Amino acid sequence: MPIKRSSFKDLRKSRVKHLRNVATKHELKTLAKNFEKLISGKKTEEAKKAVPDIISKINRAATKGVIKKTTASRKIGRLMSRLSRASAKT
Repeated sequence: MPIKRSSFKDLRKSRVKHLRNVATKHELKTLAKNFEKLISGKKTEEAKKAVPDIISKINRAATKGVIKKTTASRKIGRLMSRLSRASAKT
């Protein structure tokens, strides 16, 4: 345990940041799963409507430092490739 008062505050701040980061990552995973359900259910129109929201959340997480910029770029690229493959099949 920390000895100094400021160290206690730092510990508290890092705990809050950790919880916020975990919540953001959980939200991103949930959005990705819902997108996959739409794609596998052949609902490409609904998936196309959901894409801007998902991309916005991914970019926001990258800006805030929850995930790295390259990770965000990779996730968006894979998301778009899945969408284009699904819409090409239909």
